[in-house]
Amino acid sequence: MTGGLGPTKDDITKKRWPICSAPVWFFTRETYDRISKYFQKIGRPVSPAMTGQATLPDNATLLVNKVGQAPGMWFEKDGKVFISLPGVPFEMEYLMTYEVMPRLQSRFPTRPIAHRTLGTAGEGESNIARRIETFEDALPAHIRLAYLPALGQVRLRLTGVWPGEVTPDSERLLNAEIDAKAAELELLIPDLVYGRDDETLPLALGKMLLAQGKQFGTAESCTGGYVAHLITSVPGSSAYFPGSVVTYSYEMKTKLLGVKTETLSRFGAVSEEAVQEMASGALDTLGVDLAVSISGIAGPDGGTPDKPVGTVWMAVSDRNRTVTEKHTFGRDRLKNIQLTGTFALNLVRKFLLGQV
Repeated sequence: MTGGLGPTKDDITKKRWPICSAPVWFFTRETYDRISKYFQKIGRPVSPAMTGQATLPDNATLLVNKVGQAPGMWFEKDGKVFISLPGVPFEMEYLMTYEVMPRLQSRFPTRPIAHRTLGTAGEGESNIARRIETFEDALPAHIRLAYLPALGQVRLRLTGVWPGEVTPDSERLLNAEIDAKAAELELLIPDLVYGRDDETLPLALGKMLLAQGKQFGTAESCTGGYVAHLITSVPGSSAYFPGSVVTYSYEMKTKLLGVKTETLSRFGAVSEEAVQEMASGALDTLGVDLAVSISGIAGPDGGTPDKPVGTVWMAVSDRNRTVTEKHTFGRDRLKNIQLTGTFALNLVRKFLLGQV
């Protein structure tokens, strides 16, 4: 159960949840001190309501919340376990990872389970499914494949559960089997797979740039710096990403990136010709080895019959060659920007691999 453990009047879990109905409540000084230190750090007085957050029923086992204020609670009754966690997502996730799951695994021994995830970009789940249909049909009964789609990406998660009697070697053997299946799957779609497990597309691209010793920059129009944001979300990205140029107007495209006024007047900013010149200009302006440029109509307005809302042109250049792509997305502005970010990073990845 999540939520209702905070200091306000609408936080009623401890008051109303029957499992919390204990005759004795106790005040946890450790929790209160941790909350107090947080408020001291931000220069605010501790609210009297915080005393309630540090008060728990005596039949609860405290789950220490090191990333927030309200602790979680673990109850056991009649051979069953009841868990109450804060509703704040990152606090709940922390407690699930570091408190709840280890306790559950200790309390309820289960068969070994192994997961392997491949991150893919550039194709939807239906197209991927067609390409790996034979592989998926041949999976043994104890290994399942799940498709986890997001904007412009699909994570393919293999989950294996040990099928027989548990022995000391069961976990090792299962992991070896699931590793082999993940490698087999990756060989079927090498053009789509960018990383494994928790590796993100920006992280994978950063590793490639470091390995190739390349400096990378962006020239962005309709994304307004979103691609740069994705790149710099990775710690240490300054080693390969010195900066970005956001040129929203015609004037800035000409002034900062050297896009010709004739190009803009003849073809418009949302054109193959414009993004080619933007990428070339970014190489010089930023002094980088590789640059991606983006120009499009994010919406919801601004489209024309020949360039509807969702039209996006992008280019990648390294002085020796330039590759362009055109995409037509939908009418939702935020989704268009996010999709453009994913497709732009994936275009750079494919460029570095020589796939385009």
